[in-house]
Amino acid sequence: MDFRLALIGVGGVALACKPVTPTSNARYVPPVISYPQHVNAAGIAPPTGGGTLTNPYQPDSASVREGGQTFTAMNCDGCHGGGATGWVGPSLVDGRWRYGGEDGAVFTSIFYGRPRGMPAYGGTLSPAAIWKIVTYLRAQPVPSDVPTERWQ
Repeated sequence: MDFRLALIGVGGVALACKPVTPTSNARYVPPVISYPQHVNAAGIAPPTGGGTLTNPYQPDSASVREGGQTFTAMNCDGCHGGGATGWVGPSLVDGRWRYGGEDGAVFTSIFYGRPRGMPAYGGTLSPAAIWKIVTYLRAQPVPSDVPTERWQ
């Protein structure tokens, strides 16, 4: 009897925490794209799907605001800090990118995630929401003192 109650309790929590996948995102898979910043083994680039990923949003106030709201709602600032200036996760506004800094590369990082901590949000956020986060990041000013700077 206690075992059943525990299962019902766990099931209730699991259902309450299950992410809602937008129907417009159900079958979307961005193309595999090579970026100039990628370092290829032996100088040979892996095969790609060709094409480019282009941000459909301009840095207007509505897109930036919506992207910032999503950034906060998805707890991105929990790792990347307020204003995306860096904390546990790297700064997203200092101009230094491990996986490429073009809009399409940033979109790909958010959509698929990255090793050592960056979750893949492509299953929970629509492509439009991810593009608005990219737009929000592009609109942030580069701080004069970046917390992720290198000390020599």
